[in-house]
Amino acid sequence: MDSSLKPGINHIEFWVSDLGQTMRFYNSFLPLIGWKQISDVSFSNGSMVIYFKEMRDLVKNRSLGVRHLCFQAVEKQQVDQVYQALTGQNTSFIRGPLAMPYSKDYYTIDFYDPDGQVTEVAHTP
Repeated sequence: MDSSLKPGINHIEFWVSDLGQTMRFYNSFLPLIGWKQISDVSFSNGSMVIYFKEMRDLVKNRSLGVRHLCFQAVEKQQVDQVYQALTGQNTSFIRGPLAMPYSKDYYTIDFYDPDGQVTEVAHTP
């Protein structure tokens, strides 16, 4: 067994309707919480990669599966920074930024990405 490998998620791939729009959207807030764009189609936090693949001819359907993706903010003010970055983009917000009772100092914002994926950025100390 390779001792440098640890259990976890290696990568996530999203199918999107407009790659350019999606990359601009995620690039507007992911760097604020420590992610870097590492290619024309992907971001990494140093241990995990998110890829986006354009699939223009697919129709999004409601189905069972992942409800939302939550990005960790290491500082509370990053949640507010994400909110400010997304406000100018006509982002549809679900809630926040606000404190939630899930744990002490849990602070979150939930919103939809351009294809309707529920996305959260939360500070969860």
